[in-house]
Amino acid sequence: MIQRQEKLRWGVAHIFSSYNNTIIHITDSTGSETLGRGTGGMVVKAHRMEGSPTAAMNAAKIAAEQAREKGINALHIKVRAPGGQNGPTSTGPGANAAVRTLSRSGFRIGIIEDVTPMPHDGCRKKGGKRGRRV
Repeated sequence: MIQRQEKLRWGVAHIFSSYNNTIIHITDSTGSETLGRGTGGMVVKAHRMEGSPTAAMNAAKIAAEQAREKGINALHIKVRAPGGQNGPTSTGPGANAAVRTLSRSGFRIGIIEDVTPMPHDGCRKKGGKRGRRV
């Protein structure tokens, strides 16, 4: 009774999660070919619900099915928040839900990495000399 190990075919799941939307984009290991994608806007009707964990779970299921059909069975995950000059560096509420859904849908998870863009003191932040006055 020799158990045959199935060959791992790796892909990369790029998860962009802001407070307004969650985008899951699964590519091959080089990142050049799209194997599956899903967004919060594809699965809910109301705009205010696009960034919710429920929408992220359903979008991740859609992307996972598309990638599974193309033969991917293992994923490295790259999570990204808006970041940059003026965007928040914390991910939206859908990021954790999307990662959990991808692991539950039968994928082998490799590396989970945060790839949020961070400024290296380039341009001046918005808000003026005395900052944002509330």
